[in-house]
Amino acid sequence: MIDLGPHAIFIISSYVGAFLVTAIMIAWVWTNSKNQQARLDDLQRMGIYRRSDKNTPDIAEETK
Repeated sequence: MIDLGPHAIFIISSYVGAFLVTAIMIAWVWTNSKNQQARLDDLQRMGIYRRSDKNTPDIAEETK
């Protein structure tokens, strides 16, 4: 193993901390994405669609 000298604890804890922060951020983004997708699905079930969605039913067709 590589000899890290007297600063081994600091070096190892820095890598562990960076790994934990990165893992927590990835988990947060993934969870937030799932929550946002669930909200969008709820809105679409209520008939509210995004303007940028290409599969949006045409309002003119609904009024016929």
